[in-house]
Parts: sequence; structure tokens; C-alpha cells
Amino acid sequence: MARHTAIPVPQGLLRWAGWAIVIFIIIALKSAAHAHGVGEDDRAFIEGASGMAIGPYMYLGAKHMVTGYDHLLFLVGVIFFLYRMKDVGTYVTLFAIGHSTTLLLGVLFDIRANPYIVDAIIGLSVVYKALDNLDGFRTMFGWAPNPKAAVLIFGFFHGFGLATKLQDLTLSSDGLVPNLISFNVGVELGQFTALAAILIVMNLWRSTGSFRRSAIAANAALMCAGFVLVGYQLTGYFTQAQAGAA
Repeated sequence: MARHTAIPVPQGLLRWAGWAIVIFIIIALKSAAHAHGVGEDDRAFIEGASGMAIGPYMYLGAKHMVTGYDHLLFLVGVIFFLYRMKDVGTYVTLFAIGHSTTLLLGVLFDIRANPYIVDAIIGLSVVYKALDNLDGFRTMFGWAPNPKAAVLIFGFFHGFGLATKLQDLTLSSDGLVPNLISFNVGVELGQFTALAAILIVMNLWRSTGSFRRSAIAANAALMCAGFVLVGYQLTGYFTQAQAGAA
């Protein structure tokens, strides 16, 4: 097996990178309320569109992915210990299949669920992947879920999360199918762009001697972020339930 020589990196740069990761997680958590949401300008466009609008829908799909912090956190966890591009491609493809399936079917067949619950499960997907990276399942339970099956299943929930938000909008039936397909293509293009950036950063980090030492702390932080996302969504769910009962 080929040995990789660690590239010496100034400690100041490592501290800067560490703060950058912390800031990213803080931004992600502060933006959790909008992780699957549709902005007012985008909402106005979608509800006012009639007929096919392939380009704009592709743009909206890509925008959703690159600003979807729950998606990005999950992707970081998925590829954290994947070194071969073949493995990265396999897992990302499984995630894309799951994401695309429920996005399209959820809207076309009007399959509904409480968005807070769906988004809480999406937060759990981040917790799962961080715990899996730490080999926590084998340590605590003596077994671990099939990682490929888990990524596919959680991909279903990630796609369904967006579908629940699109269902709240008034979508024109004229050109609905091609527009949804275009939106989904945009999502996958956004995922490819985000993945490329994540891989560049990860590969630079892996080339340093600090990667193995920091991997546990990084995945612990990722797990905490996932739990905060879950807590945020469950709080929204119970608050909504209490408001409905009042």
C-alpha cells in the first residue's frame, strides 16, 4: 500500500481551519429553519410560473442544494473516511437516487407528512453518519447498519423533506413534470458542485498530520450539530401542535 507523506502545515493555518469549521456549523444551525425552506422571491417565482421553465427551475434546484446545510453536513459525514473516488461515487449516487425518488414522487403523487418530523429525521441522518464514522454502533451494540443501505434510506428522507415544502406552494400543472425534473437536475448539479468543494478541503486536510488526531473531534462536532437540528425541528413540531390545540 502506498504511503502518503504528510505535508507540514503551519499551526496558525490549522487553527484558522478549525475556526472555519466551527463558524460553518454555527451558520448551519442558525440557518436550520431555512434548510429546506423556499425563499420569498423563489416562492413568488414558483407560484407565478406557468408552462415549462427549465433553466430557472434548474437554478432553484442547485441553489437549494448548495444552501441546504443539512445536506452538506450529511455529505461531509458520508465522505469523511472515503479515500477512493469509486467509493465516493457509489455513496453519492445512492444518496442522489434516494433524494431524487422522493422529491419527484412526493410532489407528483401528493404524498404528505409533517415537515418537522421529516426534517428531524434528516437531522438524525447527520447524527447517524457521525456515530458510524466513530464506529459507535459496533462499540455500543456490537453491530453496525449497512452503510450503503443507510445512505440510500436517508436519501429518501432528504428528498422528501424538500417535497413537503413544495407541497405548500401552488404549483401550476402546466409543465409540472419537466419543471420538477429540471429542479431535480439542478439539485444534483448543486450537489456535484458542493461535493467538489468539500473533497478539495477534505483532501487538503487529510494530507496533514493533524487529520487522524482531529477526526474524532470533528465527528463529535458533526454529531452535536445533528442533535441540535433534531431538537430544533422537534421544538417546532411541538410548538405547532400546541398552537393548533389552543
